[in-house]
Amino acid sequence: MPHNIFGTKLNRDTNQRQALLKGLVGALIRSEAIETTEAKAKAVRGLVDQLVTHARKNTLASIRQIESVILDKDLIYKLVHSIAPRFQSRPGGYTRLIKMGHRTGDNAPMVRMEFTASAAALSKKKTIAKKK
Repeated sequence: MPHNIFGTKLNRDTNQRQALLKGLVGALIRSEAIETTEAKAKAVRGLVDQLVTHARKNTLASIRQIESVILDKDLIYKLVHSIAPRFQSRPGGYTRLIKMGHRTGDNAPMVRMEFTASAAALSKKKTIAKKK
């Protein structure tokens, strides 16, 4: 009976896997959409949701929790002040995975991972609201 199974190992040891997940989280926050393999995206989705939930609280303790994963202060600022306010009324599910087909070479399934409330969608809603 397997106990203490946290998720996929992605064929890496613990330090490599943690570095990979932190790098994917940083890239997602920086550009708000990344293209990666489906397994990596599913592995990082839970971590991103936890970080956005902490960022929504916007307290010193929650920011320090975020700093344990993200080391770049600019990314933390962007997460807390521009990304998290979009999700104040949303209880969860901050990311979406869009399948893109298979990668040439190794035929790995590729996905596009992005935040559900993108900046473009928000600007469209604002322009529609202003027209009314």
